[in-house]
Amino acid sequence: MSTRCFCRSLQKLFLRGQATRVARLCNSLVISDEKRQCTPVFLQSRNFTNESKGVNNFSQRSHSCGEFRPSHSGEEVKICGWVQYKRLMFLIVRDWSGTVQVLLPESMLGVLKDLPFESVVEITGTVHARKDGEINQEMQTGEIEIQAKSIKVLNFCQEKLPINLNVNADETNEMQRMKYRYLDLRSEQLQFNLRLRSVMVMKMREFLHSYGFVDVDTPTLFRRTPGGAREFLVPSNYPGRFYSLPQSPQQFKQLLMVGGMDRYFQIAKCYRDEGSKPDRQPEFTQVDIELSFTTQEDVRNLIENMILQSWPSFKEQITLPFPSMTYHEAMVQYGCDKPDTRYNMKLHTVDDLMLDCGIQKIEDNMKRAGAHCVALVVPQGSMFSRKEIENLHIDQKFIFVKIGKSGEFKANTNKFKSNTMQRLSSELKVQEGDLMIIVCGEGYVPYEVSGKIRTKAASLLEAKGVKFIPDNQFNFLWIVDFPLFLPAESGEGLESAHHPFTAPHPEDEKYLKTDPLEIRSQHYDLVLNGAEIGGGSIRIHDADTQRYVFENILQEDAGQLQHLIDALSYGCPPHGGIALGLERMLAVICGANSIRDVIAFPKTVEGRDSMSGAPTEISEDELAKYHIQVAPRKTTEE
Repeated sequence: MSTRCFCRSLQKLFLRGQATRVARLCNSLVISDEKRQCTPVFLQSRNFTNESKGVNNFSQRSHSCGEFRPSHSGEEVKICGWVQYKRLMFLIVRDWSGTVQVLLPESMLGVLKDLPFESVVEITGTVHARKDGEINQEMQTGEIEIQAKSIKVLNFCQEKLPINLNVNADETNEMQRMKYRYLDLRSEQLQFNLRLRSVMVMKMREFLHSYGFVDVDTPTLFRRTPGGAREFLVPSNYPGRFYSLPQSPQQFKQLLMVGGMDRYFQIAKCYRDEGSKPDRQPEFTQVDIELSFTTQEDVRNLIENMILQSWPSFKEQITLPFPSMTYHEAMVQYGCDKPDTRYNMKLHTVDDLMLDCGIQKIEDNMKRAGAHCVALVVPQGSMFSRKEIENLHIDQKFIFVKIGKSGEFKANTNKFKSNTMQRLSSELKVQEGDLMIIVCGEGYVPYEVSGKIRTKAASLLEAKGVKFIPDNQFNFLWIVDFPLFLPAESGEGLESAHHPFTAPHPEDEKYLKTDPLEIRSQHYDLVLNGAEIGGGSIRIHDADTQRYVFENILQEDAGQLQHLIDALSYGCPPHGGIALGLERMLAVICGANSIRDVIAFPKTVEGRDSMSGAPTEISEDELAKYHIQVAPRKTTEE
């Protein structure tokens, strides 16, 4: 071997090793070791050699980038993808399935010179196993590389990208990500989330089909529904008349039961003009289900088995049946109707202990009917500063007591009797370093305040490095026996706690015409890790009862729903159902910060589309076609 050839061989070995180290660094920057998956986890168990060749059918490629293993050595292959990294004679090429390293011969190095990252290339070559010292354990394909025989640039990318694709989503500006969503979709996490969504939905469809459910599309142009969330209006060619986008297919699925469809489901688009709420989107997706001749126990059993059937195998497995508790139990134990039961920190009613506490205002309040004192113990909460504790709930004052060394108490008021603190400490079994919080008020108010404090305190402990909430744990919980009606937020009359089609509890029907606030409903919510992911009920199937609820209890115009009332009078079977919020459930499973991270093209918190600029203004000529005139905006002076 000539000296020149020997030196070139040494140079190639050095460069290959250097490229391997760079590729390892590149991959470690993309996502942490804990979450790194070059191939989506739910696809890793698939055998790409024979069974899954369909993923490359009807395509110019022979293989996907992430599927290569040592068993492919010696094969002639063609890949297509994006240039994720380049250095000297090496390329890292990426597609939906992962990344692969490509070694280019000297004759092709000129292509790399002016090739921007994220350009699209087509490469043919031979798969070769890497030597032991060159294996990259950080890549799923790290045991092989492709030695290129040809490279074709299918499309060049602009030199400067508006968002950085090589960092985690929470390290980039979300508004910028949404403006360039088509680039953000290339990220590993969004690819994972959307593909997991597809897999789970398909499994749900298969499950429901196997039990005789019929997939029925229902209209998205309908009429306004009284009550509930604000709806989007759609103009029509008829002057002064508008369609509404349905909040859900609720009326349609009940009408399908009247029509004898017996078992219905739909992956349904729903629309609600709810303004800027962080956990809401103006359009979202429900797994919508309805069936005849059923009970709420049947519906809950159905949903549990459907979730079990579609549950990702790489997540902690779930067991059936899901536990349940009543609305009242949830409120007095956790302070909300969607508790996160992954951690304990339950609330305690301590009325008797606070009757002689030394704080006159509390002692006077406790003499009133319906007044309660609620205590909460935050483990290791004494590490919180006074400001951090007060910020746990800024709208209502509360008492807090830090438990110091040797059990001494440090309260935020010197009026609190020491013997009361001692009795509370003994009753609640507090330990050194804990924090006691006491909230007083009437009805459910002190429980609700304590519940919000509980949630914020758990998050604060996590932020301070206290491992308090278990990872990869999924606690499902049914909440039942909700009230059927609540005092209206306007202060006048009543409103439905769920929706006006929910049937009363059979034991409480006697109160319908005498004391509606005493009626429990046949409504049920499904909660996952503190997020409400579904809600359903047994429906009113009697026309007279439905009319009475509209007209006499809710004081609504029943004429707006005359079509439904008429339908119920033509032999409607008993029926019930549920709707699962697909995005909310997926956000919990994926560990996403927002439901926007499990939607391909979401809206902002304000309901805007940053990418297209929607909603946009339209010309007066276009408005005239729909007989619409826009009133001028009022100035501040007006």
